[in-house]
Amino acid sequence: MIHQTSLTMFRPQTTLHRTLIVGSAIAVALLTSGCETMGPQEKGTAVGAGIGAVAGAAIGSMTGGKNTVRGAAIGAAAGALAGNLWSKRMEDQRRAMEAATQGTPVEVSRTDDNQLKLDIPNDISFATGSAALKPELRSVLDAFASGLKSGGQGTLVRVVGHTDSTGSDAINNPLSRERAESVRDFLEDRGIAANRIEVVGRGSREPLASNDTAEGRAKNRRVEIFMRDPAQAN
Repeated sequence: MIHQTSLTMFRPQTTLHRTLIVGSAIAVALLTSGCETMGPQEKGTAVGAGIGAVAGAAIGSMTGGKNTVRGAAIGAAAGALAGNLWSKRMEDQRRAMEAATQGTPVEVSRTDDNQLKLDIPNDISFATGSAALKPELRSVLDAFASGLKSGGQGTLVRVVGHTDSTGSDAINNPLSRERAESVRDFLEDRGIAANRIEVVGRGSREPLASNDTAEGRAKNRRVEIFMRDPAQAN
């Protein structure tokens, strides 16, 4: 026979404990069920709401049992807002850039911190040792600038230039920044305000592949463009 005190050990002892167990189960369920049919915006909202409910209920319980439900509701609303930083505008921009870069080696993706990323390889961006834009990159940037002016008003842009490890930092660091500046200058010429664009040069410090092979070095010579909604800037 199992002693009564043994059963008690496995029972949630407080409203807070019960809330955390149930809320955690909800959050896990939101992550594992139904996500295949959700878009990025809906998925972020749902998961944020579940996590927010757990946190809100915990805080509410600490301030008095009657506040638990109210805290869960407030937490769910706040969590939904925080989880939905990937706005409809950003989703529209992603789709537009996927269409604009179709058939090119440019990779369009969403980052873990809800930015839109364009990874532009050396093949269509710059010649070795040069910061001059290739014609193939100009066509991509034309479409990018058009998207910024139509559906992406106010969207903030960060351009990051990279090199391979050939040569010294004294050469690679300024070259990587010059490449980012070339992209910025092109976008400015297309009517994008300079205060919306940040440029960074990473030199050879963030390789994607080994610099021991020609193929690896080619992958490391690249430009990355990040877009984020103004709501994420702070």
